Amino acid sequence: MKVVFLDRSTMGPEIELTRPTFEHEWVEYDKTSPEEVLERCIGAHIVISNKAPLRAETLAQLPDLKMISVAATGYDIVDVDACRKQGVQVSNVRGYAIHTVPEHTFALILGLRRSIKAYVDDVIAGEWQRSGQFCFFNHPVKDLAGSRLGIIGEGAIGQSVASIGRAFGMEPVFAAHKNVSGLGPLYTPWDEVIETSDVISIHAPLTPKTRHCIDAAEFSRMKNKPLIINTARGGLVDEQALVDALHAGHISGFGFDVLTAEPPAPDNPLMSVLDRPDVLVTPHIAWASQQARQEVWRQTVAHVNGFAKGEALNSLTS
Repeated sequence: MKVVFLDRSTMGPEIELTRPTFEHEWVEYDKTSPEEVLERCIGAHIVISNKAPLRAETLAQLPDLKMISVAATGYDIVDVDACRKQGVQVSNVRGYAIHTVPEHTFALILGLRRSIKAYVDDVIAGEWQRSGQFCFFNHPVKDLAGSRLGIIGEGAIGQSVASIGRAFGMEPVFAAHKNVSGLGPLYTPWDEVIETSDVISIHAPLTPKTRHCIDAAEFSRMKNKPLIINTARGGLVDEQALVDALHAGHISGFGFDVLTAEPPAPDNPLMSVLDRPDVLVTPHIAWASQQARQEVWRQTVAHVNGFAKGEALNSLTS
């Protein structure tokens, strides 16, 4: 079987890529643009991709393709319905990020809550010497203990974020799904979470129902001026509305690891506020601890091996 890996660079150079255990032809590309996908997948029986898209019009021209192993949990790069109709198995990785994403989430929360970026910049600029004393108070510093942590997304990562929040003395609450009622006592009404949280952390998948789930209407109701943290998917928050809310004082700041387009275009609204002390933007690295990336690959190649044995591991098309 011919196996094509479209974007090896997304794993990082230090991650050991074990190969499938069955006899195969291995073809590997560092990066693959959307325009290159079809040509590179012709004749492939199995395709591995992290971010290179496999859309219906491409899939229709790949009669030899039998399996796609997505080297990620999010699978919006693949037209799963088209794969199902075409008899192509699709598998994704799961449960690998329960430490790396929550840890990065709290790195952003702590960095903003205690103004770490602002104070480091001040030290570099010589502000400490100019202050003439052992410390200075140019920026707000607030504890997490006693604050309310609103979590959007109740899966394994959201649950892990809640556990860390409790350890800091926060009150974690899980938001009921927007415009959905009757989810039970484990959920706090959506409007209440929006209106009363001190920190809102997003850990939901991006779907048509969740796109822009936080927009101008939500920001206008945020009574506690929360921090907004997104380590899930770009597109869950209306980015222009986010920046508008920052300027209007509806929020205290934001920490984003994911943007609608990655890398972002120069005119992305978030690019205009990167120099602010209440903004942290990281390049989609919350998932990317070395341990997590190695686990991503372990699952990815295990799914390929399973397919060769007639197994459908973590199948999205069964």
